[in-house]
Amino acid sequence: MTTCIFCKIAEGQIPAEVVYEDDQVMAFRDLNPQAPLHVLVIPRRHIATINDLEPDDAELVGRMYLAAKKIAGDAGFATRGYRTVMNCNSEAGQSVYHIHLHVLAGRAMQWPPG
Repeated sequence: MTTCIFCKIAEGQIPAEVVYEDDQVMAFRDLNPQAPLHVLVIPRRHIATINDLEPDDAELVGRMYLAAKKIAGDAGFATRGYRTVMNCNSEAGQSVYHIHLHVLAGRAMQWPPG
C-alpha cells in the first residue's frame, strides 16, 4: 500500500473536492488555498518529482496543463489570468513528492511570488 497522500486521493481512499478528472489526471481544491481559486492537478500515476519525468511522460504533462486551462476557464479566469506552478524538490517548495500543478487565480499575482 502506498503512503503518498496524492496517490490515496487519486485512488479514492482520501476524500477531496474534485473539480476535474479523466483517466490520467485529476484536480482538486488545495486545503490551504493561496488564492480564491487554488487547485492541484495531479497525474493518477505516481511520479515523485519533475526530475523523475521521462520522455514518454510528455503527453501526461500536457494533459495536466490542458486540465488547468479547462479549470481556469470554467471558473471564469481565462481572460483575467491565472498562474500555473509546478515545484521540484524542497528548496523550490515541493512538500508532497507526487508531481502536482498548482492552478491559482482570483487575485493579482506578483513576481517573484508573494
